Amino acid sequence: MVLLDYMLVLVNTPLQMKLITKMLVGQHVYKQWLLLKKEAPCTNAGVGSNLNLEGEVECDASIMDGKSLGFGAVGAVKGIINPSQVAAHLLKKELQGPTSVGLIPPIFLVGDGAVGWASQNSVAESVSNESLITDKSLAAFNKSKAKLDRTRLNTVAHNSHKKRRIEDLCVYEDSYMDTVGAVCVDSEGNLCAGVSSGGLLLKTPGRVGQAAVYGSGCWARNQTEESDVGVACCTTGCGEYLIKTMLAKECAEMASNRDGYSAVKDALQQKFFDASHLPSNKQKLAGILLLRAMESKSQGREVELVWGHNASSMCLGYMSTENQRPKIRICRSSECVDVQETHPVMIEGTVERQDKQKPS
Repeated sequence: MVLLDYMLVLVNTPLQMKLITKMLVGQHVYKQWLLLKKEAPCTNAGVGSNLNLEGEVECDASIMDGKSLGFGAVGAVKGIINPSQVAAHLLKKELQGPTSVGLIPPIFLVGDGAVGWASQNSVAESVSNESLITDKSLAAFNKSKAKLDRTRLNTVAHNSHKKRRIEDLCVYEDSYMDTVGAVCVDSEGNLCAGVSSGGLLLKTPGRVGQAAVYGSGCWARNQTEESDVGVACCTTGCGEYLIKTMLAKECAEMASNRDGYSAVKDALQQKFFDASHLPSNKQKLAGILLLRAMESKSQGREVELVWGHNASSMCLGYMSTENQRPKIRICRSSECVDVQETHPVMIEGTVERQDKQKPS
């Protein structure tokens, strides 16, 4: 099963299914997906991303391979059309091991260092900031910047002590918080997860969100001798809170000993909403996308795909090798089921079973 994006659906059906049926490992499927993603300016990743306080595009991205547990990430990169490509290449270099002189390859690069590394390794060319800005992203920036300026003027005029921090936008501007992510499992049971995001609108320049942080934006682990469950997980929401809770890793670990629905529900409630180290007087926005694959020699493979969120909406698409077309779902907060009165959460999912093929 392949899950292509939450917050927006991007699908190239023939290519994705061809890769799966050829038994390519999950990370290669993910790489093909991210090549398609860069051409979609309606996502908050790469072209069309949210602009920071200075009107620039800065993106985060990461990928984790469940077979090797390898990880690659970039943060606050400017002038890169597809930061996920750079993250994927960092993962590739990590899997190759130390260099001939014994240097351990980096797994996380930020800012100019990431851009320079990408150029040196012929992964991505640097482009102008203007080429990454769309009419829609510029309009959102101008509208929110004007609102912020008015708030600052009112604060000065009234000498108020209740100053609004830019990062507080994550409390109410959920319409500008879209994260693009993917989880997949291939025909060999290899799992992979990845995320990419332009971050918060009007964020502080240099700010890095959960999409680039280990254990916070994505997590993947294949089935092992100790556990017959493989998991891949992505998160979206307020990056600062997701980083402090390492929500992707926490949810994935919960999925090892309970069904997917319970894992998403419990992770949101226990590890995020009820987290004692997060502010208790503010709305906390988060979303989780979880793929849980369980395989047995006698019964074949069972794949659970579960998603949950408390933001206003969440859009996703998914398909398997048995589907001719992707299935698309847009979840609205008006359909939410209360997990906690102050944090109404929508949780949905689907299950697919693949019978064990008998030898011919």
